[in-house]
Amino acid sequence: MGFDMAISLLGGLGIFIYGMKQMSEGLQKTAGKRLRHFLAAMTSKPIMGVGVGTIITAIIQSSSATTVMVVGFVNAGLMTLFQSVGVIMGANIGTTVTAQLIAFKLGDYALHAIAIGSFTYLFSKSKKFQYIGQVLLGFGLLFLGLETMGDTMAPLEDSVVFVNWMESFAQYPILGVLTGIVVTVAVQSSSASFGILLGLVTAGAIHYEAAIPILLGSNIGTTVTAILSAIGANLTAKRAAAAHFLFNVLGASIMIAFLYIVPDFAGFIENFILDISGFFGQINPSEERLLANTHTFFNILNTMLWLPFTGFMVYLVKKMLPGEDLTLKRGTTFIDERMLSTPYVAIDQVKKEIVAMGGISRDMVCESVEGFLNKDGDVVKKIRRHEDIVNEMEEELLHFIQKIPQGQLNDVDIRTLDKYFAVVDDIESIADDADDIAELIENRLENKLKFSSDAQSTIQEVYSIVCNVLDKTIELIKTDNLEIAAEILEAEEKLDQMQIQFRKESISRIKSSDKSINDPNSGIILLELLDDLEHISDQMADIAYSVIEIYEDDGTGRDVQEVDVV
Repeated sequence: MGFDMAISLLGGLGIFIYGMKQMSEGLQKTAGKRLRHFLAAMTSKPIMGVGVGTIITAIIQSSSATTVMVVGFVNAGLMTLFQSVGVIMGANIGTTVTAQLIAFKLGDYALHAIAIGSFTYLFSKSKKFQYIGQVLLGFGLLFLGLETMGDTMAPLEDSVVFVNWMESFAQYPILGVLTGIVVTVAVQSSSASFGILLGLVTAGAIHYEAAIPILLGSNIGTTVTAILSAIGANLTAKRAAAAHFLFNVLGASIMIAFLYIVPDFAGFIENFILDISGFFGQINPSEERLLANTHTFFNILNTMLWLPFTGFMVYLVKKMLPGEDLTLKRGTTFIDERMLSTPYVAIDQVKKEIVAMGGISRDMVCESVEGFLNKDGDVVKKIRRHEDIVNEMEEELLHFIQKIPQGQLNDVDIRTLDKYFAVVDDIESIADDADDIAELIENRLENKLKFSSDAQSTIQEVYSIVCNVLDKTIELIKTDNLEIAAEILEAEEKLDQMQIQFRKESISRIKSSDKSINDPNSGIILLELLDDLEHISDQMADIAYSVIEIYEDDGTGRDVQEVDVV
């Protein structure tokens, strides 16, 4: 291959990939948000996941985008590993729609689409029409790139060396598989590698039987994108990426084994695909169309083979990536709208949910302060994810509490529901404070701030008390033990006094001209951290007062006046 041919081929490939990117981005902008909600909501069963994965990938024209979304949802706890496998299977089918699209010889209309799309994209004032223009522009560029690659590779038909190398793939399928993997990994798109393959077929440089192993290799190579997206994610997200890899590798391996074991298996596939194509009205399809149909057939067949064994595949990836899954479930766990007809049970469910929400907020606070002391930036992402979870729980809980009918409730239960509104808000505020501390971690790392041993001791002392009181607060919500409420209020008073003392000491260090005592910037960060911890203690005191007020003058002998609240 001469230098000029290589440049032309790479240029055509670049136009093709850029066109694919523009078309995919335009489609995602047009319907991306709705599709993400659809993806998260409609995957309760593997068969539903297959359908959703197929539809979304067919619409946004990118299996990589779908699988990256899936890994993201699994990482955030919006989707389980079991649910993700079905969507990944569907994404493999959906990506063949792109192959079907580019099998049409629409190069003659490429410039028309580019002209219309670019003018619409650049000059339309409507966002909707801009996105449509971007899709048309990408569509035109895609086919322009495809035609450029086909024209560039046409001379390869007369190259004996190249044709013999391509034909060896039919005799030694593993070479074709490796080629498909390498090319797909290099261009980061199975659709782009299919475009190159289609260009070779159009140029007559490769025939159908030799193209099949390359198709199988591209199916394996496309899993690299999901694997890369799982780097730095939690264990379940890594397992979702591994499931994508395993699904494609196992499917391709079965087909490769048949190519080696069954005589003229490729010829059998060709005749079978011709029969199927004829059934759908495609009489004497072109080699390009035949190849696209084969791609679709392989991925549908692979899904049909493995869909009944989704549970087994989940078992395999857990064996491949062992360990404890620390992903928190999104949303609420205990509340159930069917229990609204029995409000006493509903109140008990609310209490359990508040305890769970409090536990998450407690862990956020303690882990954020530990991260600050240990200069651990990795904890920041975890705090942010958990803060989102607490916000979602708050919203769902408050809606549920509002729906509980109060006609059958006694005065204590009515006051309980009223105070639970305040308790839920206080817990969410504690999570917000933990998120603020996470920002201080980033500030400390970014500015490489150091703290004196006195400052470190101050943080450690306050932190120990706050975490201990957080445990007491959760126990208070569980038990309604007013003696614990008194302990919390006493501790809050102590923390207030400590806060005043530590603030004076910190300001003295800031004013000191001796930088070895404390850097002024570090002193300011320390004050902010102490303010956050003091605010957390205020929220815990508010929760204690709320529980005390539930039982005020309730006739149970637990009058608030009997409690020494300091």
